[in-house]
Amino acid sequence: MMGRGDGPGAGAAGGPTRHVPVLLAEVCDALDAKRGGVFIDGTFGAGGYTRAILDAHPQNKVVAIDRDPDAIAGGAPLAAKFKKRLMLVPGRFGTLDEIARDQGFEGVDGVVLDIGVSSMQLDQAERGFSFRNDGPLDMRMEQEGPSAADIVNESSEAELADIFYYYGEERRARAVARAVIEARRREPFQTTRQLADLVASLIRQEPGGIHPATRVFQGLRIAVNDELGELVRALHAAECILKPGGRLVVVTFHSLEDRIVKQFFAARTGRTPSGSRHMPTLAAAEPTFQAVTKGPVGPSEQEMARNPRARSAKLRAGARTSVPPQEVLSAITMLAELPQTAEKRGGRR
Repeated sequence: MMGRGDGPGAGAAGGPTRHVPVLLAEVCDALDAKRGGVFIDGTFGAGGYTRAILDAHPQNKVVAIDRDPDAIAGGAPLAAKFKKRLMLVPGRFGTLDEIARDQGFEGVDGVVLDIGVSSMQLDQAERGFSFRNDGPLDMRMEQEGPSAADIVNESSEAELADIFYYYGEERRARAVARAVIEARRREPFQTTRQLADLVASLIRQEPGGIHPATRVFQGLRIAVNDELGELVRALHAAECILKPGGRLVVVTFHSLEDRIVKQFFAARTGRTPSGSRHMPTLAAAEPTFQAVTKGPVGPSEQEMARNPRARSAKLRAGARTSVPPQEVLSAITMLAELPQTAEKRGGRR
């Protein structure tokens, strides 16, 4: 699951690539940013969306959120330029409704989320997101808490296999987990190169394919940062803070996150599956969103030529209705969890 302009070609490895905001014009159109209002950029990164929103209308205000201290520090000049129009806040977008209220806004006109890891994070070897340049096995967006090395060195074989399979979609997850357990008995994992070399010794790289360690690194990164759980919380938080008519726009880069967003909008716009003689149609709750896009919006050929990392991007958007926020969708929550976690809560993945 790449993000903020990072497609599978960059992979978990990445390479030095200037950050380019993906689907920028499409995001601003879906937000209807030119109408003026208060907007939340839940994934500030290098500030591409935030700047475009501020430029779209002279009275637009943006509450920009990022959990990465480097992104907050890097955004200081932009915050200084726009002064009272830009509030740059360290935090997780899963609590974007609370953050907006803390900034004095009881309702907002738009929320944009660009899911995944940023180009800047991939390009800094010391952050441990990349395996092309050796660095510490870290991957922590907030630069605190358990690291990828902690998970690799301390988790059970079953836990590692689940992380690699469900979050990384690695078919040989069990073999990789077993090899990790054997290798760490001799020496704990400390660097990205150690883990990448181990995986490459087990999985053959197909001609023209991604590096064998890409999916394993993806799974670890999602687990370290609880990325899917944050996405689920952010979707519900946006439902709570958006005014009637306010827009929620989400850009995803991988099937894992896109499935969550797709199912959230399907449930909240009242698009329930048709019934059958075995399973009658359930009464749908009043929709809290109206669809803004018909299915996902992807990048143009021109954008993909300029920025190959954009090619897997999908944009989905909805407009808030006046119906009060609904309860958290347990089916969506389970999509973000590993099977063992879902079972402990009494659900099934």
